[in-house]
Amino acid sequence: MDWTGATVWWIAAGLLVVAELASGTFYLLMLALGAGAGALAAHLALGPTGQMLCAAAVGGAAVVAWHLRRDRAPRAAPAESNPDVNLDIGQSVQVDHWSEDGIAQVQYRGAGWQARFIGNAPARAGLHVIRAIEGSRLLLDRQS
Repeated sequence: MDWTGATVWWIAAGLLVVAELASGTFYLLMLALGAGAGALAAHLALGPTGQMLCAAAVGGAAVVAWHLRRDRAPRAAPAESNPDVNLDIGQSVQVDHWSEDGIAQVQYRGAGWQARFIGNAPARAGLHVIRAIEGSRLLLDRQS
C-alpha cells in the first residue's frame, strides 16, 4: 500500500479529532485544522518542508486565536452565587427577626433555613433577596 503525504496528514487530523473527543480539549481541534492544512499543502504538491510549515502555521495560529478568544470571554460567577446554576438566587424571602450577629431563621420553600445577612445596611426585618447559598445557609441582602 502506497501512502501519500496527504493520506498521512488526513489520518493525523482524524486521530487529533478522536483524541479531542476522548479528552474534551478543544485545542486539539485547532491542531487538527493544522493537520488538514498540511494535507491540503500535500495535495498542492508542496514538499515535506512546505507541508510542515503550513500545518504549523495554521495549527499554531488557530491555537493562539482560540486562546485569545477564551481569555477575553467573561468569567462565570461562582456556583454558589450563579443564578444559572442555582435557581434560588434572586428569589425573595421574608425575615421576621435578625439576631445581633446577623443570623435569622426563615421559611423558604416549605422548610426552615438559616440565613445570614450580607448587606451593607443594618439588618432589619422585611423582604430580602437570596444572593448566594453557602452550604445549607442562605446569604441574604435587603431587597431594593
